[in-house]
Amino acid sequence: MKKNILFIFSALFVVFSLSSQNKRETQTGHTNQNKFKQLKDELATPNSQRTASGAPGKNYTQQKVDYTMDIVLDDDNQRIYGEETIVYHNNSEDTLTYLWVQLDQNVRAADSKTPDIQPNSIPESISKNRFNRNFPEKPFDGGFKITNVTNTNGSNLSHTINQTMMRINLPKPLGSGEKFSFKISWWYNINNHRTQGGRSGFEHFPEDGNNNYVIAQFYPRLCVYDNVEGWQNDQFWGRSEFALEFGDFNVNITTPADHMLGATGVLINEKEVLTKKQQEKLALAKRTFDKPIEIVSQKEAEEIEKGKSKKTKTWKFVAKNVRDYAFASSRKFIWDGMAVDINGRTVMAYSYYSKEANPLYGDHSTRAVAQTLKTYSRYTFDYPYHKAISVDGQMGMEYPQICFNPGRPNPDGTYSDRVKYRMIKVTIHEVGHNFFPMIVNSDERQWTWMDEGLNSYMEMLAELDYDPNFPITRGYPKNIVKYMGGDQSRIAPIMTKGDNVYQFGYNAYGKPATALWILRETIMGRELFDHAFKTYAKRWKFKHPTPADFFRSMEDASAMDLDWFWRGWFYTTDVTDIGVKEVKKFYTEEGRNNSINFVEDTTEGLGFGKNKNPKSKFHYEITYDKPGGLVMPIIVEFTYTDGTKERKTYPAQIWRFNDKQVTKVFSSDKEITSITIDPDLETADVDTSNNSWPKKNDNKFEKFKNKIKG
Repeated sequence: MKKNILFIFSALFVVFSLSSQNKRETQTGHTNQNKFKQLKDELATPNSQRTASGAPGKNYTQQKVDYTMDIVLDDDNQRIYGEETIVYHNNSEDTLTYLWVQLDQNVRAADSKTPDIQPNSIPESISKNRFNRNFPEKPFDGGFKITNVTNTNGSNLSHTINQTMMRINLPKPLGSGEKFSFKISWWYNINNHRTQGGRSGFEHFPEDGNNNYVIAQFYPRLCVYDNVEGWQNDQFWGRSEFALEFGDFNVNITTPADHMLGATGVLINEKEVLTKKQQEKLALAKRTFDKPIEIVSQKEAEEIEKGKSKKTKTWKFVAKNVRDYAFASSRKFIWDGMAVDINGRTVMAYSYYSKEANPLYGDHSTRAVAQTLKTYSRYTFDYPYHKAISVDGQMGMEYPQICFNPGRPNPDGTYSDRVKYRMIKVTIHEVGHNFFPMIVNSDERQWTWMDEGLNSYMEMLAELDYDPNFPITRGYPKNIVKYMGGDQSRIAPIMTKGDNVYQFGYNAYGKPATALWILRETIMGRELFDHAFKTYAKRWKFKHPTPADFFRSMEDASAMDLDWFWRGWFYTTDVTDIGVKEVKKFYTEEGRNNSINFVEDTTEGLGFGKNKNPKSKFHYEITYDKPGGLVMPIIVEFTYTDGTKERKTYPAQIWRFNDKQVTKVFSSDKEITSITIDPDLETADVDTSNNSWPKKNDNKFEKFKNKIKG
């Protein structure tokens, strides 16, 4: 008997063991895939240079680079000649054995590799201008012609050029706290940016034989060295822009004597380069706050452009604590300006433009500059420089205190609203870049969205200040739906290096601007968002922030955990899609032992059913589903039988335990006739067909309508 009992127990133990083993084999573990998982794995570990709060730490350092330059603009041959002395201050704790210098003009060198990485094909037809640009008879002889790289004593300095980068091999290691001075001489042929493209260059006017010059990336300039990337020396392929160090500039620019010039920095020889009348008009503009004052009128500019002086003059500028330098020069320029009050300090807004851009520029350019300075200063920090310039450059590019913008009227001087608003939009955007990244100095080549996206968001606020009915085309959630709901093989996360993203405008400008708009208007509220955004801007002005510094600052200053939002919107290509899956209506009745029973009302339709207890509330069990990958708040609008409406917003955290669907009970004194999700299109929902109940194609809805008609 004992043997039989032992056998039975042994058999049961084996069966139990096998069952447990099989159960264990089928229950495999998993990592934390919750959409509300913290971003600690993605963000760099905080340290004494960059803190966990998102602020610069006590040991934060950055390099400083000073430039003294003598520049000659050769209008006859469309060339730039330059000599510069560079003083590099090593403020880091590291010892450097070499420096990296950017040679951005080399993107247009005859042997540039940039055209080779761009796929192309034979089009069925093409405009003559596009054909000449894409299929030139011979390559443009662009790029820097470096004639000398020397020590300050004139001895040759070892260097190596690698496409758009040049390594300066230091004679001896440069220790922490030390500085090194050296000289570079160069020249290059200026490109016609209207026929050959480019971020700077000249435009030729065959009618009068003159050129408008908008000159940038015209000098060899130092790369950024920091504790995040080391040397930020990625090659310039023509799209992703620039990372630069702050420093002081002393620049002398020699031009034809009849040219008018605007540039970064304070003009220190005004009496030598401006006529007495121009000086008087400039003084008047500096005390006029309500309208632009013409310093050089169209009539005066038209008279000047008729001739070509053989003499020259030299413009002398000093710019303190700027990260770059640019200028514009032409004998065709009209020049106007007005004063802007920035918290009691006068800042000048200027425009330089040819007659071909008037009256559009005269009507709106300087006013748009002024509005940008006011709006951005209100939401970030007071604009610290003495001026901001908009130039009729027929492109969209930005530099400290100066930018080049598009927009021209018809030959008869008329212009459409479309042309006007585009010109104002680009002007606001490019002037706004003075704040991001010219002051809040992020790495544009690595994280393009940190300047373009943040600036596109701020641009929206300035546009609405300029005109409350401004036709905003980028930034509203509804305007990003087509992109986000498009072909996933042609979409990259925002957190992608700028050179490698698809649909650059949507990725770097539109989607991040929309994300910030949603944060402000829907997730955080204006008060919390505005305070956090201003905190970030003030913390990082004249410094080099990273994405982690932005994310952390926004959370630190608002007491909101936004890791779920950054992960979804910035690290993935997920979409918003939230719908109403099911609605059940209940009434109550008294049960035994003083209890209340809920009884489902199966009357078809949401309204007009018989309520068994007229004194009780209406109770609705609503199931919301989420086919989309993004977690977002559920914004619900209830419409009652009397025509009134009520809103209810459930925070995004409602999805933390079930990422697919959630059920909520909603009780009301009135009967519901319809339910709508995201009625104002605040969340960029890519499919609104499931956003309402009853659904328009639901038979119950048809019966409900027929009942109303009956």
